[in-house]
Amino acid sequence: MDIHSLLTQARSCRRFIEASPLQTPDLEWLVDCARISPSARNAQVLRYVLVSSSELCQQLIGCAGWAGALKGWGGPSAGERPTGFIVITAAPESGKWTGVDCGIAAQSIQLAAASKGWGCCMLGSFNEEKVAALLGLAPTQRVQLVLALGVAGEQRRLAPMPDNGSFNYWRDEQDVHVVPKRALAEVISKRL
Repeated sequence: MDIHSLLTQARSCRRFIEASPLQTPDLEWLVDCARISPSARNAQVLRYVLVSSSELCQQLIGCAGWAGALKGWGGPSAGERPTGFIVITAAPESGKWTGVDCGIAAQSIQLAAASKGWGCCMLGSFNEEKVAALLGLAPTQRVQLVLALGVAGEQRRLAPMPDNGSFNYWRDEQDVHVVPKRALAEVISKRL
């Protein structure tokens, strides 16, 4: 698959096939993909907590906000919940490039997951104190991002930006998750 097709396929996934759980070696492979990705100054400040225990997964689901643009949807229900989590952490004094490194690592994980038919949702809305306590994190580690993972259980597709300019995603009549994207000509500000 070419990279453009992979990027098109790698939309945020919020519903999974819970009956086909990811295993710890699957999560390790995803982190290995992030590990070999670029890192600012090659400092490699990120650390990863792998969660494949169904009990811990269920508890982490409750620590996060899910799909704010889908009003009235409280997150995945039984049978469609994520079966793995990767929690990206870093020391508070890791430096100004930590967010960039986290973005690179998360994108690498999401693309790697998509290449296997798995889904990934990068959750930026989470209760950091609850996540840290649940995972037994040391005070020297701060949660940067929570990635929910599993075998993809929903279809996602791209659509042109609607005339009203809303960038909110939605679910269509067939329950397909639709993500609007601006046209290429709109995002290129100059050609020099």
